[in-house]
Amino acid sequence: MSQSTKPAGASHNAAAPSQPSSKAAVAAPKLDSHDVEMGRLNGHDGPAAGDTDAQPDIMQLARTGDIAAMQALFDDEEFDATYTDDEGITPLHWAAINNQYAMCKFLLDQGAEINQKGGDSVATPLQWAAQRSNYYTVDLLLQRGADPLITDSQGYNTLHISTFNGNVLLLVLLLHQGIPVDVADAYGHTALMWAAYKGFPQCVDLFLRWGASVHETDEQGFTALHWALVKGSPQCILKLIEYGSDRFAKTLTGKTPAITAQDLNTVSAWHRALKECGYDQDGHPVTPWWPGASLFLQDKRGFMNKFLFLLPTPLLWTELMVFAYLPVVLAVPVALFVGFGFQWITNQLLEYAPPDMRHLHKTPWLTGIFAASLFLVGFRWLTVVLPATLGDHMLLNIIFVTSFGLCGYFYATSMVYDPGFVPKLNGIAEQKAAIDELLALWKFDENNFCVTCMIRTPLRSKHCRRCQRCVAKHDHHCPWINNCVGINNHRHFFLYLLGLTGGIISIDYLLYYYLSDASTNAPKECLVLTESLCQVVNADAYTVFLGLWTTLQLTWVSMLIFVQLIQVARAMTTYENMYGIQDGSASTIGSVFTSTGAPLDPSHPNAAPASAADDPLGARGGRGAHRHGGFIKQWSRILGVDTFIETATGRGAATGKKMRKKRNPYSRGYVQNCRDFWCDPAPVFGRRETGDAVLGGHKINYTEVYESPAMMERGGGGRRRGGYEAVAADDAV
Repeated sequence: MSQSTKPAGASHNAAAPSQPSSKAAVAAPKLDSHDVEMGRLNGHDGPAAGDTDAQPDIMQLARTGDIAAMQALFDDEEFDATYTDDEGITPLHWAAINNQYAMCKFLLDQGAEINQKGGDSVATPLQWAAQRSNYYTVDLLLQRGADPLITDSQGYNTLHISTFNGNVLLLVLLLHQGIPVDVADAYGHTALMWAAYKGFPQCVDLFLRWGASVHETDEQGFTALHWALVKGSPQCILKLIEYGSDRFAKTLTGKTPAITAQDLNTVSAWHRALKECGYDQDGHPVTPWWPGASLFLQDKRGFMNKFLFLLPTPLLWTELMVFAYLPVVLAVPVALFVGFGFQWITNQLLEYAPPDMRHLHKTPWLTGIFAASLFLVGFRWLTVVLPATLGDHMLLNIIFVTSFGLCGYFYATSMVYDPGFVPKLNGIAEQKAAIDELLALWKFDENNFCVTCMIRTPLRSKHCRRCQRCVAKHDHHCPWINNCVGINNHRHFFLYLLGLTGGIISIDYLLYYYLSDASTNAPKECLVLTESLCQVVNADAYTVFLGLWTTLQLTWVSMLIFVQLIQVARAMTTYENMYGIQDGSASTIGSVFTSTGAPLDPSHPNAAPASAADDPLGARGGRGAHRHGGFIKQWSRILGVDTFIETATGRGAATGKKMRKKRNPYSRGYVQNCRDFWCDPAPVFGRRETGDAVLGGHKINYTEVYESPAMMERGGGGRRRGGYEAVAADDAV
């Protein structure tokens, strides 16, 4: 290898783990932007261009995948599949690193030695393929008997080498082959340590969920937490602490994680992770100071959910009372004081909340605001407005109470019903079967497999990071209901919006009639408003301000209804409207191509490369990629303003000019699309069977849909340079 890939300092320099190892192989090649710190894994660059005497054509044929020429070479009996050069490198090595799947299969059929070691690294073809994350080729070699536990010259097996590049799909494939997750390299480093050192949070999370030990130490006593502090990835440090890493573990030289963080200038990431997990800067648990804190610590999540759901009710009531009964010159500062007081209370709680609840929009806070508004409006109507308007406006009261009841019911069902979580598989055997099926279909990529849920992801599904589940026909995660909107509750959510709109309009009419009568004899004096407005406010200030607050909700509700109406008519979800439609017709992951750009399986439709316009997510963002902005952008998403603007202007990813050229495979025309949404046989007042829906008048289940509608009707990132050997792409013709 050109440079030791061992974590820096593990052999002799435990006090300075950030320094790279001094061990290096000969002929170290030049490093590019991807070769950071640990360098490439091998220094052999292959023959120079035009150097035909350096090694026979058999190696070039293996690189380019020319099976016919290779067969002709074998027919001449000058070479066979067991040929090795002076360094022990075989044609299978070159075919494996160039992702020449068909050539690998041909060579194996011709008797190639699958576990032959070669090159400066003394590595097998499997290790060469793994270094480039060619997981289709890796799977082929594993199925043919390649040993993933064989180590190279530096003591790294295939799992370690795969961790260097952080390809989580390749790691999933290897772990399902039965490789021990805690197997150590020659220096005692586990794959978890490598992932932590490299700063790959998703890989760290995978290893931890697979059962990797956070207490394993290398030959110098470093734990995975020590190595995470080298790169200082807050997410890696956070995960390791969450899974019980020893915050006070000492190396053989007495270095604790805190000292390591100081030595490597990663103290801020260390302190941030400690705080997120409920520890002080010294690593000790932080105990809340208020009375009853012991009950809070017993069930943090449950307490936070209940408290932050109920807290907006007294807050909203207090603010309305302040504006209703204090002069405006006092009302504004007092209202600000009350608001900041409640914010201080919530911030005190958030300091001790679970890591995924440290921000208000990630808690039931917004849900509680709506529930408080609904409760206060209903109570005021029942106690004040109804008695005053029942005689003259009975029909309007019936309309309101009907809308109010429907809004409350569908709000509750949207909040508590399963939105359509895709069922998880039962155990590793079923997961492996799903992976094998995707590999056979050339669809083992992030668009078709969820690493977190370990399932094959159905079309139109998306993994929600807030819910930590894949949701079938995912529309969006709504903070106002603290739940995802998916196939199971999408219609309930739309009916909730319609009920809310009807309720606001009807209560506004009722308030108009009520205040018109109540203000007849009210005083006309006040500080700011005109006499007529003063008379209305003086008649019942609390009800006036409550009505204004209620009417204000029509802004975001109207935008949301507009967007939903358009999307239902177009048979799209909010996610598809914003980020593009995935129909399963094209794979976007570079591993299904050879290094020369040829598809591994030319006859398969998924081997056709997709353009950036056809894949708005692509290898750049992957499934669930989101762009996060500042405060204004965050609230724009919460209120649905960004979706409304992009839908209204036609700039959405699925409605823009580029995407109009690509037909929506789920649309059956506006009338049929609306009929599918509104008239499917699922119960309106009750739970629907998970995933059940109607498409084009035919019943389907979105938890089981994996092929595009067109295929159902018919039959029912770029590669990186650097590695064990330089890929002779420049020589390939």
